[in-house]
Amino acid sequence: MNKLRLLLLLLFLKLGTVFGQQFIARQGQVTFFSYATVEDIEAKNNQVLSILDFDKKEIAASMLMRAFVFKKNLMHEHFNESYIESDLYPKATFEGFLLEGLENAGPQVQFIKGKVTIHGITKEIEIKTTIQKTNDRYTMSGEFNLTVKDFNIKIPPILSNNIAKVVLVKFNFQYEPYENE
Repeated sequence: MNKLRLLLLLLFLKLGTVFGQQFIARQGQVTFFSYATVEDIEAKNNQVLSILDFDKKEIAASMLMRAFVFKKNLMHEHFNESYIESDLYPKATFEGFLLEGLENAGPQVQFIKGKVTIHGITKEIEIKTTIQKTNDRYTMSGEFNLTVKDFNIKIPPILSNNIAKVVLVKFNFQYEPYENE
């Protein structure tokens, strides 16, 4: 079983039995941006799995940390080996729930509360999102800040000016109805 299908299976098991209004984003996008005086760091991951269950108001997402793409190979190497330690902590996850029900018409601002796990550390967060329904599909997007030290990511003092202490994370998921295969 390939890694993508295994992650998908784990997400469904985490959310419980699949009945009702489940939607899946198989290739969601997560980007992060770190402003620093020496050089900005930006990376994009287009292999994020997410499941949205409107009946239960639950959402889950999972991504492999090595799937982030950087402008420079050396940034990718340092990110995975020195900071995120992808061999020890290969993925990041989010599990949460919509604070309100979804209305049928137009784009809506929603708040999602949940737990994000990165580098083996889990923190509670609340995220402001925009959800748009088009036909039988949904788009969810938003952004939030994460503090590097909250996730026990060690930055050597000599490099502390090269990496921001707070990182901006943006996401965009295109959900389609889940059809049990």
